[in-house]
Amino acid sequence: MPFGAHEAMEVHEILTEKINMINHFNLYAQQAKNPQLKEMIHRHLQEEIKSYDAIVSYTHDYQNFAPMSPNTNVGSVKPDEIQYGLDNPSMLAPESNTTFNDYEIASALLICHKNGAANGVKATLEIADPNLRQVLLNGAVNCVNQAYEVFLFMNQQGQYQIPTMRDHTAKTYLHTFQPVSESLKAQYVVNPIQAQGADQGMMLNARGGTQMNQPTHVSRSGQNIMPMGQTMQSLSGMAANGNMQQQQPQHVQNPMYGQMMGNQSNIQQGTQHYNH
Repeated sequence: MPFGAHEAMEVHEILTEKINMINHFNLYAQQAKNPQLKEMIHRHLQEEIKSYDAIVSYTHDYQNFAPMSPNTNVGSVKPDEIQYGLDNPSMLAPESNTTFNDYEIASALLICHKNGAANGVKATLEIADPNLRQVLLNGAVNCVNQAYEVFLFMNQQGQYQIPTMRDHTAKTYLHTFQPVSESLKAQYVVNPIQAQGADQGMMLNARGGTQMNQPTHVSRSGQNIMPMGQTMQSLSGMAANGNMQQQQPQHVQNPMYGQMMGNQSNIQQGTQHYNH
């Protein structure tokens, strides 16, 4: 059974984007000066290569898809570790340099991941094949986490500054939204069994990370692929933990690049500031 025309076009766009990301990341890794930035680029490059190969493998031969384990360290970040406010941000303008500085590399890396996440989610919404959908969704979520890791690095270096408004103004603006009334919620009480839905086997329990039972999915070639419950981490679990953790004992978690917010030794004086 062939792929649909729409999903074939979407996958073509995603693969083209990933080729460009891999080529650009290779260039960034060669020119980056900051050891922490260079190490992060290497890890992200490895994951983009795996993501690209996973899509190519499935679209060629419908081979098994194993979700990629996360290689980012964004789950332990606390809100008070983020640096807010503007501190003498540098002026920015296009330049004709033949090489990139670390700010330009980190900024380009961040934009690549943001676009990869947005385009991956958009493409996922147009995919009919359930396994191909999981491949693209897994890659998009990883791009989300990688983008946040790049932001944390830039924020630590003072390159991504966050403008603020007065607390009273922000609270007044956001507190105009009130909780849903109990009477309205009572009208739409859902039976827990019904709430499981058709995707229950594709999600993990957010509390304990336990996996729900689900029949083995059969690929188009007739070969058993894997229980669909193993193809995706719980989205609610991601919200709770901040990163994607897979229950695959055969895979070894990639080493994290350490504490991003506590290590200030790599901060270079005179770095450019990113005013966002």
